[in-house]
Amino acid sequence: MSDLHAIADRVEIEALRGEFTDAVMMNDHDRLASLFTPDGTVRIPLAGIEAAGPEQIRAMGERRQGMTDYFLQTAHPGTIQLAGDTATGRAYLSELAHGRDGSSHLNYFVYHDRYQRTGDGWKFSERVAEFRYVDATPLAGSPPAAAGAR
Repeated sequence: MSDLHAIADRVEIEALRGEFTDAVMMNDHDRLASLFTPDGTVRIPLAGIEAAGPEQIRAMGERRQGMTDYFLQTAHPGTIQLAGDTATGRAYLSELAHGRDGSSHLNYFVYHDRYQRTGDGWKFSERVAEFRYVDATPLAGSPPAAAGAR
């Protein structure tokens, strides 16, 4: 593989990770599910969550949306190791959420990823969240609309 192919693969995988965060933030559950291989999985061991395949991944996103008043996820670049048509990597995230039940969450975690090249480009074959910091202290702020702003 030429260096240009490796650069292109890295750019495409980074774009895939960006699409994931955007799909989650925009509550685009169909797009979220489309970012995974047909047998792709999301696992969040700390929360006892595992979703495999497009239907379960879509449903996981819908459940999260239904449980939160607001949700913000920020992704930070990590690593990518290419191995032909597969790759592994890590992405670092921070997450802020307010649950409809009144709970608050400020989390920092690492996604441990496996990627697969498909006919439709790179997809996730697995994302596993490893939480590094969890803070359930009540959040002091609110979304602008809740504070009376337009």
